[in-house]
Amino acid sequence: MTRPSKWTNHSVRALAGEEDPITVVTSRAREVVAKALDQGWSGPPFDPIALAEILRIPVVASDEVRDARTRNIGDSGRVRIEYNPNRPPARVRFSIAHELGHTLFPDCTDHVRNRAAYHELTADSWQLEALCNVAAAELLMPAGSLPVIDAPSISAEVIMGWRKSFDVSVEALLVRVTHLASSPCAMFCASAPASQLASSPGTYRIDYAISSTSWQLGSLTGVTLPAGSVVKECASVGFTAHGDEKWDRAGSVHIECLAVAPYPGAVQPRVVGFLRPPGGAPDRSESMLFNVVRGDATRPRGQGRRIIAHVVNDATPNWGGGGFASALRRRYEAAQKMFQEWAALDPGRFHLGAVHLCDVAPSVQVATLVAQRGYGPSARPRIRYSALRTCLESLGQIAETAHAAVHIPRIGAGQAGGQWSVIEGLVRECVSARGVPVTVYDLPGAPVPQSSPQTSLGL
Repeated sequence: MTRPSKWTNHSVRALAGEEDPITVVTSRAREVVAKALDQGWSGPPFDPIALAEILRIPVVASDEVRDARTRNIGDSGRVRIEYNPNRPPARVRFSIAHELGHTLFPDCTDHVRNRAAYHELTADSWQLEALCNVAAAELLMPAGSLPVIDAPSISAEVIMGWRKSFDVSVEALLVRVTHLASSPCAMFCASAPASQLASSPGTYRIDYAISSTSWQLGSLTGVTLPAGSVVKECASVGFTAHGDEKWDRAGSVHIECLAVAPYPGAVQPRVVGFLRPPGGAPDRSESMLFNVVRGDATRPRGQGRRIIAHVVNDATPNWGGGGFASALRRRYEAAQKMFQEWAALDPGRFHLGAVHLCDVAPSVQVATLVAQRGYGPSARPRIRYSALRTCLESLGQIAETAHAAVHIPRIGAGQAGGQWSVIEGLVRECVSARGVPVTVYDLPGAPVPQSSPQTSLGL
C-alpha cells in the first residue's frame, strides 16, 4: 500500500504504534490463518464464517445492515459480526472477512464498525478501512491457495478466472496477488466523484493503492488519473481495459483494469486494476528465488553461504524415524549433537516455533525448525502451521542478514502430515519474499506432491 507520510488514525496507531501498520496487520492476519489451519480450516474457497466460528465470533444475517458491521455484545468485551445476506456472495464473503479484519485492532469493541465506501470516509478513517481490506485478502486467500504469481503474465482475463475459482471479490484478489508477487507491480482502486454522471464520464481518482515489496511507489492516494486514461473505458461492470500511460507519482505504467460494482449510492462503477512497469521485466525472477530440483538436500548445491533447513518435533531432541532428519544426522552427526546439547542446556527454549542454527561445514549451516507436535501415529497431522510460520520468519531473517541461500526437502509434508501447497506458500511468503533464494529437493524417483493449486485452477 502506498504509505501516507504519517499514519494518523487512532485505531491504526493503537494497533501498530510506531511500526508499519501494513506489516503488523498482515502479520496478525497470517497468524490467525495459521492457527485456523491447525484446527482444520480448509479450502479453497476459504469460508470466513467458518473462520469466525473457530475464533468464536458470532456471525448474524441482518437485512438492516448495508454490507456488514462489527458491534459489541453487551459488556462482555466480545463482538459479533452482522452482514446483509442479500448482497452478492463474493461481496458477502469479502465483507465478513473485512469485519474480521476489524477484530485484529485492539479498540475494536470501542465502536460500531460499519464497512464504508471510500467516498463516504472522513478524515483519516480510510486508513483503517484500507488495512481491513488488506487483512480480508489474507484471510480469504491464505498461504498456498494461489498459484505462483508472475506479474508480466497477469491480465484482466486471468484475474477474472482466479476470482471465479476462489469466489472472492476482484478487489481482495488483487490485494493478495500484489502481496505474493516477487516482481514489481501494484494494485489500485479508483472511483469517479459521486456526482458524476455515468453518461458523461470524466475524472477518476485513486482511492488507495498497494505495491509489491520490489516496487516502492510514492503515495498514489488521491491522484487524479489522466484525462485519456484507459480506466475510463471501464464504463460498465465487467468491462476490462489495458494500456500504457503515465501517471502522477508513478511515471510510466502498464495497466490491466476492470469495472466492479459501484459504491452503494454511487452512479458509476469502481475500477480496480493491476499496475506494472512497461514491459514487466522483474528485477529478480521467481525461478531465481524458488527452484525445485531432483537431488539430495543434505548436499546443498551452489556456492556461497547455504542453510539446510528441516522440521523436527517438540517431544524429543533425538532425530530418528527414518525421515530427512535421520539422513541429516548421518550426513552431519555434529548437527544432531549440537541440537541435543542446545535442548538439554535450557529445556525452556525447546518448544514449537524455536529455531536452532549450527555450522556443519565451511559456508554451510543447519537450521532445525521445531514445528511438529509430538511424533508417531496420529489422527490429525502433526505439523503446526502457526509454529512453522514463526520458524520460517526467523529463518528468512537469518538468511537475509547472512546473504545465504536456503536448501530444504519438502519440509513438514512427510511424517508431519502437512499439505505441501500450504507449506510452499509459507516458504514463499516468509523466505523468498525477502529476496532469499530457496531450493527444494526431491529425491530421484520419489513421487512429487502438487506444489500449488495452479493445476486445479486450469492456468
